[in-house]
Amino acid sequence: MIDPRAALRQGLLGLGRSDSVRRVVERAPVSRAALQRLIAGEDTAAGVAAATELLASGRLATVSFLGEDTVDVAQASRNRDAHLAMLRALQEAGATQRGAAEVSIKLSAVGRALSEDGAKVALDNARQICEAAAAAGTTVTIDMEDPTAVDQTLEVVRDLRADFPWVGAVLLADLRRTEADCRDLATAGSRVRLCKGAAHSQPDSARFEDKRDVRLSYVRCAKVLLEGKGYPMLATHDADLIDVARSLADKELRAPESFEFQMFFGIRPEEQLRLAQAGVAVRVYVPYGDRSRWYRYAVHRMAERPADMMYVRRSGSTKG
Repeated sequence: MIDPRAALRQGLLGLGRSDSVRRVVERAPVSRAALQRLIAGEDTAAGVAAATELLASGRLATVSFLGEDTVDVAQASRNRDAHLAMLRALQEAGATQRGAAEVSIKLSAVGRALSEDGAKVALDNARQICEAAAAAGTTVTIDMEDPTAVDQTLEVVRDLRADFPWVGAVLLADLRRTEADCRDLATAGSRVRLCKGAAHSQPDSARFEDKRDVRLSYVRCAKVLLEGKGYPMLATHDADLIDVARSLADKELRAPESFEFQMFFGIRPEEQLRLAQAGVAVRVYVPYGDRSRWYRYAVHRMAERPADMMYVRRSGSTKG
């Protein structure tokens, strides 16, 4: 029997690759407005403006450049330079102190998919970004884009942590292996972002398919991280999971500054503010970049968690 969720996911990812559909969506006023609520803007200035606004409201930020799937060395270098420019601009704006605003890196944006020496190019570019982050007084998190490349991505994280122990790793709760990965990474000083999952193009025996199983896996993984000595970064918009995680943190006597929640820019901003005002650390994932990338980003968010798009609709014109 065909899993309707898998079918929906495949359909959405297919739409994400369609230039003709993208053009129609971008021209429609309603969908164009929805895209604009999910993305800070096209350039460095827009990303910095969004980050500083978040910081002024008591939230934190991780800024992400939309430049994935690069297959050209020159483009990988330009994407690296975009991250470097963002870090300089954030530092100049006074946003990087104590890691208040950091950057998230997609390895595919800085060369991982190159046909020759892609892993080396990506690592070298990521290392330069980490050096700039260290100079700016902030941190870097390496996104987990492809569930089939977990080992490769975590290897890059391990290599970077040799010189930059604060580099953040990302784990996906819908993968069956992740609870064990959490145990391996829940060490002193280890920053780990836990997400429910990523956009899969087709079912995979290595992952949990059922929504309830994914939620249970998320709770188990969050428990491992909160019981450990690292710095958990719990990425979810699910109110029930947030409540469970806060209860687990209380049970472990976790100080408010020893963990954080993360949410996407434009999704549940009222809840972000509510948590921040309650003394909970909340970091917002802020994407920015060329407008041609916006549609694909939004479609991937829908493929990962269609329910999250309901929060965009409910948020009206509110950003952040």
